[in-house]
Amino acid sequence: MKKQHLTLTEEEFKFLDTLLCKGDLNTRVYKRAFALKKLHSGMTYQSVADLLEVSYTAVFGWAKKYRTEGLELLEDKPRSGRPTGISAEDRGKVTALACSSPPAGYQRWSLRLLASHLVELELIDEISHTDVGRILKKMNFSLIEKDTGVSD
Repeated sequence: MKKQHLTLTEEEFKFLDTLLCKGDLNTRVYKRAFALKKLHSGMTYQSVADLLEVSYTAVFGWAKKYRTEGLELLEDKPRSGRPTGISAEDRGKVTALACSSPPAGYQRWSLRLLASHLVELELIDEISHTDVGRILKKMNFSLIEKDTGVSD
């Protein structure tokens, strides 16, 4: 018999069984859970890697993490990175102002005009016109008036 690389408890095995039966499982979580079950059943690191089409080191790493963390290895840890500088509330303020009528003397909003008005009205402490553009782009919002095809 092949060397058993890890041994799951009865509860962990049942948990993984239940987890793998779900249809809406993240691919990473699925592969890690499947690998743990196969390693428990006696498959080698290389055969599990070939079966899942991942590297040998990935399977070896999952087994190693299981020994230290248990089933917590299934979910990804939060990653470092730059946090978003503009809150959801502030993004809503940008969108709301863009939906409103432009100030007197202007036919439509521009990104620079929106940015300056947001700061003037003290809705946001500081924001650049490029940030305003990114927010509106994510919202699928266009500052250009669309031709409705109706003539005056």
